[in-house]
Amino acid sequence: MPGVQIVTDSACDLEPEEADRHRIRVVPLSIRFGDREFIDREELSVEEFYERMAASDTLPETAAPPPGKFEQAFRDAANDGADAVVCINLSSALSATMQSAQNAAAAVADDIDVRIVDSRSITGGLGIQVVEAAKAAADGKSVDDVVAVVEDLVPRTEIYGALDTLENLKKGGRIGNARALLGSMLSFKPLIHIADGAVEEAGKPRTRKRALEALRDKLFAEGDVSHLRVCHGEAPDLEEFLELISPRYPREEITVCKIGAVIGTHGGPRIIGVCYVK
Repeated sequence: MPGVQIVTDSACDLEPEEADRHRIRVVPLSIRFGDREFIDREELSVEEFYERMAASDTLPETAAPPPGKFEQAFRDAANDGADAVVCINLSSALSATMQSAQNAAAAVADDIDVRIVDSRSITGGLGIQVVEAAKAAADGKSVDDVVAVVEDLVPRTEIYGALDTLENLKKGGRIGNARALLGSMLSFKPLIHIADGAVEEAGKPRTRKRALEALRDKLFAEGDVSHLRVCHGEAPDLEEFLELISPRYPREEITVCKIGAVIGTHGGPRIIGVCYVK
């Protein structure tokens, strides 16, 4: 169908059904465990990723898609009759993925108009922007208008996350051998905030229960928000958190998504996050 085609990367954590429903092309990153490399969600499911990570002594590594993967997506869009492509990627402050997409856009410049947009976000925050862009494209909006929709969302897209473990920081060598520090740090359940594309600390509750309550409080302090997504890394207490926020945000009004390998590598298992538009 002619018009604007939306492309993104697998850090958006959209379920395949949602991506298909909105005609979104997802270019996958890759994940390496030791000397074995997997294509995100194609060769390694979210569930398998968390199982492998739990069994691994070292942190997996993620890699941006090569420009050729984006180039193929852009050419496929052109071959399908698209007039233009809007490609929205995970924060350039956290990954080289956007650079890869920009290189691909330059390679196809003679064949199709490709606009690259930095979401300055990750996981469900990126997912929100991508879906809203796809809806605008489906409504017949021009490429300039679709880009404007996303650029309006970027500064208003918020993410807070409650980490359940600092084990991933330890595996990544970011704590070093300071065992006493490690012991005290591991007693926290830190809150993080994605601010302007980068990760910032947003609190250090001491228990999981308090961390989830703090996450709820961050959300409720915003007043009314839209497009709420609750993302999680196989969190066993997901339902408890949904219950915590249900007085203001009933379950049927929330999109729940699983945090895949790209973000899960750094956030660790059992993370719960809220993604929304102010």
